[in-house]
Amino acid sequence: MRGAIRSVCATPSAALPRTAAISISSSSLPTASRLSSTWANVKAGPPDPILGVTEAFKADQSSKKINLGVGAYRDENGKPYVLPSVRKAEEKVLASLSDKEYLPITGLATFTANAAKLAYGKDSKPLKEGRIAITQSISGTGALRIGGEFLARHYPHSKSIYLPTPSWGNHTPIFKDSGLEVKQYRYYDKQTVGLDLKGLLEDIKAAPAKSIILLHACAHNPTGVDPTQSDWQQISDVIKEKEHFPFFDMAYQGFASGDIDRDAFAVRYFVEQGHQIALSQSFAKNMGLYGERVGAFSLVTADADEKARVDSQIKIVVRPLYSNPPVHGARIAGTILADDGLYGDWLKEVKGMADRINGMRSELKGLLVNEHGSKKNWDHITNQIGMFAFLGISPEQVAKLISEHHVYLTKDGRISVAGITPHNVGHLAASLHAVTA
Repeated sequence: MRGAIRSVCATPSAALPRTAAISISSSSLPTASRLSSTWANVKAGPPDPILGVTEAFKADQSSKKINLGVGAYRDENGKPYVLPSVRKAEEKVLASLSDKEYLPITGLATFTANAAKLAYGKDSKPLKEGRIAITQSISGTGALRIGGEFLARHYPHSKSIYLPTPSWGNHTPIFKDSGLEVKQYRYYDKQTVGLDLKGLLEDIKAAPAKSIILLHACAHNPTGVDPTQSDWQQISDVIKEKEHFPFFDMAYQGFASGDIDRDAFAVRYFVEQGHQIALSQSFAKNMGLYGERVGAFSLVTADADEKARVDSQIKIVVRPLYSNPPVHGARIAGTILADDGLYGDWLKEVKGMADRINGMRSELKGLLVNEHGSKKNWDHITNQIGMFAFLGISPEQVAKLISEHHVYLTKDGRISVAGITPHNVGHLAASLHAVTA
């Protein structure tokens, strides 16, 4: 039998009838449809606006070029900066010869406990009473996504979240992908290059009761325009009146003003007023742990029993997303927050970063007004706060800055103030005056 099979298999095609040979040949040839790729109908997505700025900057050969698009701190020479406290904390982490085992689903407990204390304050009533449910996250982006997923599943009153106009570009896709409907409220006033408090309050008051309202705790991204403490009190009153749910995004605590307590004012005030807030924290900016992806998501609950139930559901959200968070960055941040000496060093360093950025704001404004004699009002440069600033210029003026002066920024006129240095602020001021005079 085996021999028969071999003989049939070995029979040359020439020995077969012509029609059979043709039949085998035609059926074995793939058609055009069989050759087309599975992904042939996938359309190209739009390029990331920030990455596009960076790519154009890299391609520019001018020695005067300035990149004001990247949202990361740079030192006075325009170089990436690692905080000395982070270096020391990392040395301690490495010296401890810790294992590389998985963290629990909600992360490193010593880190999250101190992250909550940093945000809510050591005298926070819900913190003392053990009513804050918190999980480590993959930086602020991960915290927002966990929050969006949790609210989409468990917030009983609304599936709509209201974002300020404008807001961080990633907010909309994060919450849409979480299953929430994204809506807007007025925030930025183009005429004053400041806060549209009247429009903000009107829109929040007009939103259906018990809607979810996203709030930037400090250093609003991308405008750098923050409410005053008095403004925050009015915002709290309207949100309480409408029984809305406040979700704070706090990516810049300490980095905005140099004062961690001042930057946390809105979060702490809302909690004192009885709001059960959600909070996203990031340690990318204020500790320079960009690539370590260290963050936290938390919710204020009513009591210990509710906290336990919320904790269990947060774990159910996290488990299929990424199972559990990375350990190294959390150990670094946790070591800084837990060590009095390193914590004190870090407070000085984060204030130093904020002071450098604020110094560049003042110098840019001074050069525009005093050296170039600009008649335009540039007060907004120093009134805004944090890493980003809205220059209040048109898309056409932005295009001229890029094409004629080699100054790279996003089309809406947003710059990263961290990209301004003593070496390039003169060229920036001259260029900005040239396109706005």
